[in-house]
Amino acid sequence: MPEYSLRIPSHATSPRIARDFVTSVLRAQQLGDLVGDATLCVSELITNSCLHAVAGTGAGLRLIANPAGVHATVYDEDVTLPVMREGYDPEGGRGLWIVDSLTEGRWGAEPGGWRTGRRGEGGKGVWFELGAPGPSGPGR
Repeated sequence: MPEYSLRIPSHATSPRIARDFVTSVLRAQQLGDLVGDATLCVSELITNSCLHAVAGTGAGLRLIANPAGVHATVYDEDVTLPVMREGYDPEGGRGLWIVDSLTEGRWGAEPGGWRTGRRGEGGKGVWFELGAPGPSGPGR
């Protein structure tokens, strides 16, 4: 299964760069019907990483495509796992709600570093799946 990765600096343009990357990959893999939901989910996770992760470290994005779906993981150097906020906050905190809704709950977070995604390394990965599940699930 094709795997694509991108290292993204912590910058105001980072969510846009990530959306463009996801759009290109999914269209190349004939998964254009997933572009809207996937770009929104990635944009939310990259934004969270830029806002909450260790300053200046940026994020990593890994996409694994299968013939009918995609598994995406956003990595950063912060070891604190995200938690969906309870209730509605008009000032922020809706990103994980959006990801949860679009993926029908097929998302999660786990400790692991960008370079290998293995547990025990510094940082974390926040992942989601869209489309049909494949062998590219969590932690893979």
